Amino acid sequence: MPAAASVAPAPTTTAATDLAPHELRILVTVDGERGFSAAAKVLGLTQSAVSHSIRGMERKVGAVLFERGRKGATPTAAGAVAAAHARRVLRLLDTLAAEARGAERGTVTGPLRIAAFRSAALFLLPPVLERLTARHPGVEPEVRVVRELGAGTAGEVAQGRADVGISTIGTTSPVPAGLIGDVLIEEPYSLVHPAGHPTPRSLPLVDWHENCGSYTRRWWAGQDWIPKATVLAEDDGAVLSLVSRGLGMAIMPALSLNEAPDGIEITDLGPERPTRSVGYVTTPELASSVSVRALIRELRGTRR
Repeated sequence: MPAAASVAPAPTTTAATDLAPHELRILVTVDGERGFSAAAKVLGLTQSAVSHSIRGMERKVGAVLFERGRKGATPTAAGAVAAAHARRVLRLLDTLAAEARGAERGTVTGPLRIAAFRSAALFLLPPVLERLTARHPGVEPEVRVVRELGAGTAGEVAQGRADVGISTIGTTSPVPAGLIGDVLIEEPYSLVHPAGHPTPRSLPLVDWHENCGSYTRRWWAGQDWIPKATVLAEDDGAVLSLVSRGLGMAIMPALSLNEAPDGIEITDLGPERPTRSVGYVTTPELASSVSVRALIRELRGTRR
């Protein structure tokens, strides 16, 4: 028999602000595990306790949070929004406790969750984190590499999975609504080709998915010498490897060209070359936390 359609429960006189932290943790775990039984196992609870808690939250919120079915629990639009808010609230509670303890000792401690795209994680963040942890030894950076596609790193911050995102932002890729941030560097794009090739612009184009941002599209459209990519690689490192073997040319931003392999030549594209804006994003509520403020100060030291 097909699963019964879910009906939005009528809100009770209890406001959603009465949701308890343990309820938020259950909500976040069900969202992450996509099932009541799986969430119960992670939390050390019974499946019925998890199901009862979700039903209680749905009554308080006045909306169905999950569609129940044979394949588990799928968040509704309301459930996805609620889970994102829940992760952010739980993170604030962690920050409250850490900063209260730190206020007594005059230190800042605890994890600092950072989402960054590959080249930023490899080349932008290491010196920043080295300075940060030297000044604040109690900070524990947790860096997760996220592909800068779709919602990208900013989406991780908006969803409460990261405290700070190193993102591609700027006039053509604005800071998403509900977040705050700033540009740190403007990366110029360059032509990358096998060293010594007499006519590099005649080579096939090697590209990768994350290089398809709006910040270069208008420029690319006006360049009749750029062919359609014949090789689409998984990431910029693979692109460099292919180009170094003489298999094509590429157009790449500066961060991707750090520690480029032997056999590659980098040619300036001239004054009209495209650029990519790289910056940070965070939530308004975490922007005032000690560890996020400290990280932003170090990031601003990279500006150029």
